[in-house]
Amino acid sequence: MIQVIPSIAIRKGKVVKMRKGDPSSEKAYNENPLDLAKRFEDHGIEVVHLVDLDGAEKGSPVNWHVLEAVAGYTDLKVDFTGGISTDGDISKAYEFGADYITAASIAVTDPELFASWIISYGREKMTLGADVVDRTTKQLLFRGWQNRSQLTLFEHLEYFYSRGLKYVKSTDVSHDGVLEGPAFEFYEEIVQKFPEICVLASGGVRGVDDIKRLNDMGIFAVIFGKAYYEGFLNLKDLEQFLVKKES
Repeated sequence: MIQVIPSIAIRKGKVVKMRKGDPSSEKAYNENPLDLAKRFEDHGIEVVHLVDLDGAEKGSPVNWHVLEAVAGYTDLKVDFTGGISTDGDISKAYEFGADYITAASIAVTDPELFASWIISYGREKMTLGADVVDRTTKQLLFRGWQNRSQLTLFEHLEYFYSRGLKYVKSTDVSHDGVLEGPAFEFYEEIVQKFPEICVLASGGVRGVDDIKRLNDMGIFAVIFGKAYYEGFLNLKDLEQFLVKKES
């Protein structure tokens, strides 16, 4: 069963979402990050994707206090991302309560360092963030989606898969925040080419039917945000995906 993971993206202390990664389209929601996290937990969600947008743009994490609050006052497992670029950042993230790390920009700018993290911190703890301009070119975006690399997704994945990568979180940014559906063909391509990699699909989710389709495709997890914040997806809808595993 696909894992459903809500995204909480933070900029300047506010929960926000953008359209297609465009900062000028940013919308802030009247939500307290901790209250939001507690609501997710109350409905059976187990993992939250916490995005430090300030950190992503700066190149080093900023919103440590939000991570500390969510990790300290809920039992959610936190996947923390946004500007992770040094071993010190990772140590601090764990210190403040992160369970998993997703790193993107550093994997583009210093692939050897990210590859070393897969080994030193463990492939269960490290997720590669690999977001693309669109599914046609598959050119990678980094530094808060504001920079474009000449690298393409599949050569990027090939490099890290051969070095032990297990998890990749990928977004076709042309689908992000527009509520027009995920880039299904894009994810099918990834699953077909890298069947051993666990794919976390992010961007475009409109509702339960999209999640069901991703599940049927063999996607490991789906990250959702705007559909919930805009009322297209409610937490009751997700209960069918939240069957507790036998202990």
